[in-house]
Amino acid sequence: MEKNNWMRILYSRALIFVFMALRLTVLFVFILPSRPAYAALPNKTLLYCSEASPRSFDPSQAGAPVEYTASAFTVHNRLVEFDRDAMKIGPGLATHWEISADGLRYTFYLRRGVKFHTTSFFKPTRDFNADDVLFTFGRMHDPQHPFRKAYPVSFPYFTNLSLDKEIIEIKKLDDYAVRFTLKSVNAPFLMNLGLGFASILSAEYGAQLLKTGRAADINQRPVGTGPFIFNDYTKDVSIRFDGNPNYWKPEDVQVAKLVFLITPDPALRLQKLKKKECHVINYPNLDDLDAIKSDPNLRLPSRPALILHYLAYNMSHQPFDNILVRRALDMAINKDSINQVAFRGTGQVAEIPISSVFWKHDGPHANRAYNMQKAKDLLVEAGYPNGLKLSLWINPLHKSREVAAEMIQADWRKIGVEAKIRLYEWGEYIRRARAGEHDVVLTGWTGSPDLDDWLGVLLTCGERNNNNFAQWCNPSFDGYIKQARATINPIQRENLYKEALQIFILEQPFTPLTHVAVYQATRKEVTNFKVNYLTAVLFTGVGLE
Repeated sequence: MEKNNWMRILYSRALIFVFMALRLTVLFVFILPSRPAYAALPNKTLLYCSEASPRSFDPSQAGAPVEYTASAFTVHNRLVEFDRDAMKIGPGLATHWEISADGLRYTFYLRRGVKFHTTSFFKPTRDFNADDVLFTFGRMHDPQHPFRKAYPVSFPYFTNLSLDKEIIEIKKLDDYAVRFTLKSVNAPFLMNLGLGFASILSAEYGAQLLKTGRAADINQRPVGTGPFIFNDYTKDVSIRFDGNPNYWKPEDVQVAKLVFLITPDPALRLQKLKKKECHVINYPNLDDLDAIKSDPNLRLPSRPALILHYLAYNMSHQPFDNILVRRALDMAINKDSINQVAFRGTGQVAEIPISSVFWKHDGPHANRAYNMQKAKDLLVEAGYPNGLKLSLWINPLHKSREVAAEMIQADWRKIGVEAKIRLYEWGEYIRRARAGEHDVVLTGWTGSPDLDDWLGVLLTCGERNNNNFAQWCNPSFDGYIKQARATINPIQRENLYKEALQIFILEQPFTPLTHVAVYQATRKEVTNFKVNYLTAVLFTGVGLE
């Protein structure tokens, strides 16, 4: 009788049991079936002023926070998901998982009763199951996959993490169990599955698109299991979503409608916020922070984020293949001044290409001391006594980067370097920079709380013409990254990344500038809004009074 009472208490409270054997042998996370969805959603519309239009609604092709916001974290879910408040992974579409003793097999047990979106262009006939996991990852993994052949696109994040080579097999054990088998131990594998590119797509929707010859629609008319259902998109104007009444976490859907209003000008975004034409805005001008704080109708949530602003030298262009030139350009920049003026002191000078939010480094720094005379001497030594000319690329999404670019331009002029600043629309900017057309680019990166998502994704040889804007390739650096990915012991793994970091510091392929906080302003009537440390804007659980 006592045992039965205990079991009833266990069930009623839906306790979660976690068992983790040493060295990640097995991990289980048990949770009970989802509660029924709300009968009706609050009849309210949340308006979000977005800074740019997404280039893609296919999470596997996305490459910027604006795209992850519009797709991965609004329309979709992943097998595992990052906690909204803490830098850790938890259950998503997988309720629990097992990791084999040798670290090569990951078995995911899938959530039951999860429904894909019903839209004007797709009506599912079944719930989410293992076939959808196979479709999602099979499309990225198998060059002969029928959908990939019908719609041949690249999957940059998946391939640049080497998952196309590391994953040997993706096997359906039954309708609610899937096993991934890896070629070698891959320490960041589980955390990587929580990133936007790993969002789960509908196999049934994919089959419909294949049958009708419209495979490319997967990139323009997304279908997922997430909190919001895609309705329509008017390019450069708006994206409209409906709240998902059947969401498996009903408490995360607090409005019936969600509308993105594309508003590139930050001053206009703030003006719309004040006029109640928007409830949430992204990237307010740093000059406006005090005014927002003093407005009784507005709120200014912020959070130190996993963001790095940096200056990448294209080493496939002369003279940036010369280490003396790169060091001279680095030493001529007054980084403290840039942090205080361009970024209004909201962050700190970055000393290495890794966010200080989750990792502290006490060793040598990538930034050399600000020294104009030494910078001039290095240019003379490099063979440029009369200076040189270059192009400095930025995109217009961040006013602070424009200011920073102008300050860098002024600093470089003092050593005889003439930099022509070029601004491009976001899509054009990212396309041309990845193609390596720039000389120097002032850009930023948002990564996960894993060292590999910084050193591995930004700097390895395979990332050239993608996230490696420096076009840098060092086999020794890549060797340390490869070893680190195959090392489970956290101390040994960290030491390997430290060795790779030393090579970066010696060769200076780019100059880290700042780590900054993220600010997102809201109306006071917005409830439960939190800044996401991964910088994609999250509307899960967000409502209106």
